[in-house]
Amino acid sequence: MDQHPAPLIGLLLLTGGKGSRMGEPKYAIPHPEGGSWAGHLVRVFEEAFPDATLRILGNPVPERPELRSVEDPRQGPAIALRSWAIAEDAQVDWWWIAACDQVRWHPEALKAWFTQATAGGIWTLGSQGGRFQPMGSWFPGSLLPLLASTEARSVHALLEHLPHRLLEVTGQEWLDLDTPEERQAWELHN
Repeated sequence: MDQHPAPLIGLLLLTGGKGSRMGEPKYAIPHPEGGSWAGHLVRVFEEAFPDATLRILGNPVPERPELRSVEDPRQGPAIALRSWAIAEDAQVDWWWIAACDQVRWHPEALKAWFTQATAGGIWTLGSQGGRFQPMGSWFPGSLLPLLASTEARSVHALLEHLPHRLLEVTGQEWLDLDTPEERQAWELHN
């Protein structure tokens, strides 16, 4: 019987945005389940994929400062992703690219999304209500050299240069928390 080895999985967690709408850095905001928003996503990922590779793009995770960080040049996500691709040396088949404000993910949803997204073999992004969501996407490690060589300055421009597909998704896990009002409403229900 021909058995394929399990794919090597990695997390790229973006924590370095310039966002100031919350009055404090999003990655360090306390999560209702304990720790920070960034720490919550690390816990979810590690529960779904134990012993996977972890990378932080930006600021260190408050409760996990030992995790390897890549500096975010703070010129937008496309340039940050290119900086990561240039610096990355791990042999990973699939990277989950997540933003620290996608705090609704849980391990079961993440594993189901991995199965659905990686079946196509190319960068797979969610699309909800006609809007694509690059954060939460699964990115194949084989595309890192192409990402590293691009001069794209926006995620839209990245999509013009990198093979990808959009899959319609549903679920609260895809919703970012971008305003203090969204945060307050979410915290009231958790």
